[in-house]
Amino acid sequence: MTEEQRDDVASGGEPPAEEATGAAGADGVEALRAELEQTRAQYLRAVADYQNQQRRVQEERAEFARYQLTASILNFIPVLDDLERAVESAHDDIRDHPWVEGVRLVQQKFRSVLEAAGVSEIHALHQPFDPAKHEAVGSAPGPDGTVVRVLRRGYVLQDRVMRAAMVLVGDGDRGDAAEGTSTT
Repeated sequence: MTEEQRDDVASGGEPPAEEATGAAGADGVEALRAELEQTRAQYLRAVADYQNQQRRVQEERAEFARYQLTASILNFIPVLDDLERAVESAHDDIRDHPWVEGVRLVQQKFRSVLEAAGVSEIHALHQPFDPAKHEAVGSAPGPDGTVVRVLRRGYVLQDRVMRAAMVLVGDGDRGDAAEGTSTT
């Protein structure tokens, strides 16, 4: 402060602007700190929102990939059924023909491709009937509640049933010796 400014203050005048802002400056610093904390909180919320959005996008992409894989597999399973019927329907006199063997190899390759994608067959024969994995279309002599015949194979992708196995379920009649279902 200059000598004149001191005389002004001593005579009851206003202090210079530099000194007047000292008290107001402390209030300004606190206001800036509060604004900084508010901005920091907004930043952290924005980062959390962004991370949640990224996670949702990844989950949606994974779900879409699973959907696409499921749709493709559901379209391929009937082709595998046709290959199996073609091999099974070959007459005995041509079963060893190279052409039939070629179809059999294509069937095996097709099955291995599906297995590599995570598809596996539902093994239903002689298993207890499970409505989540089996589609009962009738009954036949055999142990009650047990699958005695598979009419169409079923498939699962990882743990999800793609197509239930079409089966005949035993009706409790054990008179059919052809099934080989003795109680002892």
